[in-house]
Amino acid sequence: MGISTLEGTQLSSWGNYPVVTANVVRPERYAELQQLRGRRIARGLGRSYGDAALLSKGQVVLMERLDRFLAIDDATGIVRAEAGVSLESLLHHLLPRGWFPPVTPGTKFVTLGGCVAADVHGKNHHCDGTFGAHVQELELVLADGSVRRCSPSEDKELFWATIGGMGLTGIISEVTLQMTKVESAYMMTHHHSAKDLEAVLRLLAEGGADDKYSVAWIDCLASGRELGRSVVILGHHANADQLSTKQRHAPLKVIPGRQASIPLMLPFSLVNSWSVKAFNAFYYWLQSAKTEEHVVGYDSFFYPLDVIHHWNRIYGKKGFVQYQCVLPTQTAAEGLKALLERLTTSRRASFLAVLKRFGPEGSGLLSFPMPGFTLALDIPVDAGLFSLLDDLDAEVLRHGGRVYLAKDARLSASAFRTMYPRYEAFAAVKAAVDPTNSFCSDLSLRLNIGEQR
Repeated sequence: MGISTLEGTQLSSWGNYPVVTANVVRPERYAELQQLRGRRIARGLGRSYGDAALLSKGQVVLMERLDRFLAIDDATGIVRAEAGVSLESLLHHLLPRGWFPPVTPGTKFVTLGGCVAADVHGKNHHCDGTFGAHVQELELVLADGSVRRCSPSEDKELFWATIGGMGLTGIISEVTLQMTKVESAYMMTHHHSAKDLEAVLRLLAEGGADDKYSVAWIDCLASGRELGRSVVILGHHANADQLSTKQRHAPLKVIPGRQASIPLMLPFSLVNSWSVKAFNAFYYWLQSAKTEEHVVGYDSFFYPLDVIHHWNRIYGKKGFVQYQCVLPTQTAAEGLKALLERLTTSRRASFLAVLKRFGPEGSGLLSFPMPGFTLALDIPVDAGLFSLLDDLDAEVLRHGGRVYLAKDARLSASAFRTMYPRYEAFAAVKAAVDPTNSFCSDLSLRLNIGEQR
């Protein structure tokens, strides 16, 4: 069959911003990865938000067909699979056997390779770290077509440059992952309302010590004494004896939820200060009423937006950006207050505003998390947005934080260098395995990542 090639293809990531014209190649078999040459970047299912999986002048390598399971150990929960395997597929095959992904982002429509490249984090970072902490081995196809395996103990410099390395050290072809043992496909969850920013930070710090998963939804339009008002959601995997009689008959059964879809790209955004203000008031009231611990399916707990396919289309043709930053524990309260005040003053609405607590920094040289709190905002693109985001960058830098590369579409190279102090160590590894900077993206070119020093 060979490699499929589509030249001059319009391509964007999940935020529909930016939109570029790219040459797209789609290998059908693993061996075809070794035949590729020239400038290229691998792309999974397109759920990064900015330009990390885009390359205007080069080849975008679609990994979706390289999605085979290679080995599954039911006794240990160790899985070896091609990098194009999605978390959805992982759940479909492994959850009925009692195994769950050790770390998951807010969508299951991502690939293992993408999870490694972005070193994704979840609601359990304060307990279990990032995705990369659970990867036992990687296989990479390097710039010259050769294949190399690496792990935390063998060729560890390449391994930790690849974990969170945004696909810039080589094409991740295989991933060996340690899964987490669970007794059911259900979650025990508990909601707490927080009247302001101080209350939500206190709840996350306390609740994070008591529960495996924690996250806060923030009303980003609240101001004054209610600035930062939130609903904190805590949860852990339910044991079989915590389920109802009906659920206990098939505790590990994967039950698909109802699906909806936004059929067309809207000509204008439905997300504005009026619609978000109304939604936020209703959502805060609804979630605050759930004061008792209760059982929910894993899908609604981890992937609430996955039930609406193409939900990104509600932002219209101009698209949106997701701005995600992390602030260190010591400066988080002051920094988050400054960020939220700038956002509310601008009257820009974020339909999705999420706050999570981070644990210790991982070993990935370009990994995003650090001890502290991370805020993620979805904001529609308009004429004045990027000036506002520059102001947010300045606040993040002032408070010692950083911006998440997997969500970025416009950070400056100088800000990046300051935010990621381990970049020089990463650059040294990349120069050794990819001296001609064959693996690059619009993000890496914008940030001068991998350019000869």
